[in-house]
Amino acid sequence: MTINNINNTNKPQIDGQKIAQQQSQAQSQSNAAGASQSQTANQAARQDSVSLTQSAQQLAQVQKKGTEAPVNQEKVERLKKAVNNGEYKVNPEVLAEKISRLEQQILGRGI
Repeated sequence: MTINNINNTNKPQIDGQKIAQQQSQAQSQSNAAGASQSQTANQAARQDSVSLTQSAQQLAQVQKKGTEAPVNQEKVERLKKAVNNGEYKVNPEVLAEKISRLEQQILGRGI
């Protein structure tokens, strides 16, 4: 007397064709995942870049010149003292003219 499937209680039999099909599907999914990872790696390898408009470049140049300009420390101290003592008076016409000239220099055109 022969006994088949001793420890196999109600487990369906899987034939070789089904196994091959499952392995093929698993391989296809693995290849797709690998391609996706490859694309992600290629995108990550690219460098980010920034381009500045002409006015932003001009502003950067003005800021650079401002930091490189010499400072008259004696005049700065005199102005600080005058402001703290309430003696510093602003001439609105002169201030407006200087602001206008600065805008013309930065923007490169008349108002």
